[in-house]
Amino acid sequence: MPTTTSAKKRHRQNRVRRTRNRAVRSLLKTQVKRVLAAVESKDVGASEAEFKTAGIKLDRSAARGVLHANKAARLKSRLQKKIKALKGK
Repeated sequence: MPTTTSAKKRHRQNRVRRTRNRAVRSLLKTQVKRVLAAVESKDVGASEAEFKTAGIKLDRSAARGVLHANKAARLKSRLQKKIKALKGK
């Protein structure tokens, strides 16, 4: 356990940030699953709408440091690729 005052404060901050980051990651996973479910059901309109929301959330989490920027870009790219393949069929 931390002993100095600054270490105690840092510990408190880390706990708050950890819970916030976990909540954001959970929401991201749910949104990505919604996009994948819409792609699986072959619904182009729903998949594009869900992707738009997912893209915004991924960008925002990358900007805030919850996710690495490259990971967010990679996820967006893979989702977009699946939607584009769905449109092609």
